[in-house]
Amino acid sequence: MTVLVLIGVLVFLAVLFGYGVSLYNRLVSLRQAVQEGWSGIDVQLKRRSNLVPNLVETVKGYAAHEKKLFEEVTELRAKTSAAGPENAPQRQELEGQLSTALMRIIAVSEAYPELQADKTFIELQTALTELENQIQMARRYYNGTVRELNIAVQSFPDNIVAGSFGFAECSYYEVEHVIDRQTPSVKFD
Repeated sequence: MTVLVLIGVLVFLAVLFGYGVSLYNRLVSLRQAVQEGWSGIDVQLKRRSNLVPNLVETVKGYAAHEKKLFEEVTELRAKTSAAGPENAPQRQELEGQLSTALMRIIAVSEAYPELQADKTFIELQTALTELENQIQMARRYYNGTVRELNIAVQSFPDNIVAGSFGFAECSYYEVEHVIDRQTPSVKFD
């Protein structure tokens, strides 16, 4: 009888071990998906960053008096390039500020019909729009993988394996535009 109990215990431990290995491998897979998602965002942000100098130079030729805006965009581009993935919250804030500054450059261009007709500017504006769409898709993918990892890290029994092996929740990638943070003022005259 003790042999059967011993075999039962061993089978139970083997099943438990197999289940733990399965959970561990799932968590590793989710973590890798999150890292892949971040890499996708990073690639698109670098592509946009590489587009910024050409956009600034094109607009600068028509709107030279917007020097402060051009300096701000150039400075923000340098800061975002310097901010690595290890400091995601700072990078997200800087990317939001850069997006806002780029929107302001596009808004400035509306005052210059010659600029809006410039072939180079049109191509840059189209490329920027496409990149912004790709950044949005990369953010959605990344945030989806973060959601899946966070659910696994918080759910029982995954949370036991996750805690034992140092798996942690990740932060969502949320870029706030400075314009969105400002409260609009409404005046009735």
